[in-house]
Amino acid sequence: MKYLITLFFICLVWTANAQLFTTQTGEISFFSKTPMEDIDAVNKQVGSIINAATNEVAVQMRVTNFIFPNKLMQEHFNENYLETDKYPNATFKGKIKESIDLKVAGTYAVTAAGTATIHGVSRPVELKGTLVSTGKTVALTCLFDIHLDEYKIDIPKIVFKKIAEVIKVKGNITYTLR
Repeated sequence: MKYLITLFFICLVWTANAQLFTTQTGEISFFSKTPMEDIDAVNKQVGSIINAATNEVAVQMRVTNFIFPNKLMQEHFNENYLETDKYPNATFKGKIKESIDLKVAGTYAVTAAGTATIHGVSRPVELKGTLVSTGKTVALTCLFDIHLDEYKIDIPKIVFKKIAEVIKVKGNITYTLR
């Protein structure tokens, strides 16, 4: 609920006549591949906003909303690695670098530069993706890597060979014009 309030306030900060594309049902998934074990999870409750007037974008999710096929993995992820009691949310706030008009139907290759915050650590990042606009909806797809050490996510030596040091992340977010 806290992240919904944050997204609401972000909307208020942007100009009243700005055209906002929003969602609360975006999907972020990740995959860790090692010779010993593959780990994957999906979060289908990702909130996001794109301001079509300024090309600013914000994404926020509760980390505990990632669902794993194995409940024990999910428990270890939340308690031992991401420490979701201390760091419940992950965010990205940035701006699309290309000059595009999302109110015009089309497919756009985009790069968003901004700040990602995971596990309480904020880092500058550039994310590449594709936006497909109908003028009233926008679908974003992106692939990027998360280096666990850059976000101070410690992996105990005992399970080091079961968890990749670089996690593959995929985003599929569909926005509607508000």
